[in-house]
Amino acid sequence: MVEQVGADVTRFVMLTRKNDAPLDFDFDKALEQSKDNPVFYVQYAHARVCSVLAKAGDPSDATLQEADYSLLTAPAELSLIKKLAEWPRLAELAATHHEPHRVAFYLFELASEFHALQHMGKVDPSLRFILADQTALSSARLAMIRSVAVVISAGLGILGVTPKNEMR
Repeated sequence: MVEQVGADVTRFVMLTRKNDAPLDFDFDKALEQSKDNPVFYVQYAHARVCSVLAKAGDPSDATLQEADYSLLTAPAELSLIKKLAEWPRLAELAATHHEPHRVAFYLFELASEFHALQHMGKVDPSLRFILADQTALSSARLAMIRSVAVVISAGLGILGVTPKNEMR
């Protein structure tokens, strides 16, 4: 199995199940590069964040810490922020109850929130992460998505899966 799909995919898929639940491993889905492959979907979210940050000139953490988060008012932004806020408690519960599947599910949900917001920016240019004429708002959005990358990286690290900075 590991030879066919790789260690990261195998590990992630195995950790999306409770310890006492049967594992039905779908090789075709595991090789797919789509939303149906949860590890690809999560790694793709991380890679997209890295791409946006690179386009923005890779702002430093110190610069992003000064962002004015009160500028983030769009419902999709607030939804993403709420999902990020769940991370500390979720990680604690997963560890306390020995349930790593909680981390895998959470990461998929976080990736979904991020991808939805990123897609909205394609439909409505005012929701794009980088707006040339609104540097303060852009900085707040970049700080928010940097947080997404940090949480995805931490969560994948817990699962023993490598975050991707770019997808090929």
